[in-house]
Amino acid sequence: MSPKPKVLGVLTGGGDCPGLNSVIRAIVRKAHPEGIQVIGIKNGWKGLVEKQVIGLDLTSVSGILPKGGTILGTSRTNPYKDPAALAALKKHYSELALEALIAIGGEDTLGVANRLFQEGFRVVGVPKTIDNDLSGTDFTFGFDTAVNIAMESIDRLHTTAESHHRIMVAEVMGRHAGWIAVHAGLAGGADVILIPEVPINLEEVCKLLRKRHERGKTFSIVVVAEGAKIQGDTVTQEGKLDEFGHVRLGGVGHHLGELIEAKTGFETRVTVLGHIQRGGSPTAFDRILGTRFGVRAVELVLRGEFGKMPALRGNEIANIPIETAVSQLKTVDRDLYELAKVFFG
Repeated sequence: MSPKPKVLGVLTGGGDCPGLNSVIRAIVRKAHPEGIQVIGIKNGWKGLVEKQVIGLDLTSVSGILPKGGTILGTSRTNPYKDPAALAALKKHYSELALEALIAIGGEDTLGVANRLFQEGFRVVGVPKTIDNDLSGTDFTFGFDTAVNIAMESIDRLHTTAESHHRIMVAEVMGRHAGWIAVHAGLAGGADVILIPEVPINLEEVCKLLRKRHERGKTFSIVVVAEGAKIQGDTVTQEGKLDEFGHVRLGGVGHHLGELIEAKTGFETRVTVLGHIQRGGSPTAFDRILGTRFGVRAVELVLRGEFGKMPALRGNEIANIPIETAVSQLKTVDRDLYELAKVFFG
């Protein structure tokens, strides 16, 4: 076991999601009795590059449990894209006298954390992605809140769809994996669910919608993940890439709605939930999962188990290598999607 660190850094990177503050709060509450000073790094890896930090104590994390977002701020900064930025990050890590760092984030943030660990930095990860597409953990915090928000929106769309005899297309988050679409669609009684893992067969979708009308149903709900592909193509808002090489998705719902209306003649409307899924107060599940992850992250630091992160396996918290989480994306189980298809049409 390595000596107990006196100074611990914590940052949140990538997209915000409900439950981040529960992790920050848990880290501080667990570290404080151990006599560990916690330094909050602002705006993800950018904060370490630019040396933007704040002290975190019991007072600063009081009352943040029910709040969405992150009190530390976030960014999609990739220090490995710029040698000067990487050098500044390493310099500031030393100047701040950090003896360990907890990085809370998804594939990109944890990818940076893993590379730093491989270079000898004492880093622990905490898995965070609203899309629930990180390998090694059954669920990530923020996902449950997003699903509940999407489900409630689908519930609301049902009433207006039925009143106006329309097809309603709901576009939800999900760049590479359709976990939100499948869970929210199943819970909300969607008639068709379209995900990135399965290319959209437009003729089949229209066939299902016509079938509903033939048996007397005058409305339908279609849920589509933002990364779903129409005729093999992903719909994007712009061609510009972020620092991790991702394009900005969005627009598949509107494109799909136009195609459905043209092919079926049924009046179609589109709702894009977008950032609404990220905002607001986290569910009880996400608050508790974030809390468990935060406490375990500090325990990993205390035990000197760097290069690892907590993961949910069943109802237990396991310790797995960060490398496992970022090695490949966790896509929707085929069995789960087949279950959802029972209710199509």
